[in-house]
Amino acid sequence: MSFWSAIVAIVAILAWAKMRSARYEAGLGHPINELRDAVQARNANPALEREVVELRKRVEVLERILTDERGSQRLAQDIEALREN
Repeated sequence: MSFWSAIVAIVAILAWAKMRSARYEAGLGHPINELRDAVQARNANPALEREVVELRKRVEVLERILTDERGSQRLAQDIEALREN
């Protein structure tokens, strides 16, 4: 390895270390750790997960009401079904 190749390697290592320390100081951490934390947070709150599932069902019913060509009686039944959930 020549002298100049060593200098370039050292500068590259220093730049990489500076970027890592800046990321750490900014509180960004490692992307894998952030993903793991998000999965743990999702699994930590089953009540929130149930609520999201219920809201998705209601949105599906609303989308069906808006897009289907049906009479007013069927529309009233769908609204009553929403109220029961």
